[in-house]
Amino acid sequence: MGALKLCFVVQRPPYKSENPRLALTHSISSQTAEIHLEDGETVVPTLIFVGDGVLNATKNQQAMKLYGVTSTESHIKNGLLIDMPIWVCKEDMERLGLKEDQMIADAEDMGADLKTKFVSFAEIQKEIEACPHLLFF
Repeated sequence: MGALKLCFVVQRPPYKSENPRLALTHSISSQTAEIHLEDGETVVPTLIFVGDGVLNATKNQQAMKLYGVTSTESHIKNGLLIDMPIWVCKEDMERLGLKEDQMIADAEDMGADLKTKFVSFAEIQKEIEACPHLLFF
């Protein structure tokens, strides 16, 4: 039948708000919506980090050690594990002084094949325009 495309756009940093974490849990759990779809329909979520939201995708988070909760890093890796596309805006990384080697690029340690895509804002804009269901966090 077709794909139900969802874009989860994270604009906020990983502190002072639960919104980025909600984007991660909602995008991962969107896969369970398939039980409510017609035969042949699928849900295709894409998780996009822009603005200060790119800070969510940094490596070596210590949330479990410091706060006793799972990190955003583990959620992003779980997203890659279920083959959910994860995009990070290159221009915003540059603005914040972040390099690709500082970011969560893969989840090979968990057995995931999919890798994070570091893309231009122009590419993100095209994806957002092509997506009929946008959720901003």
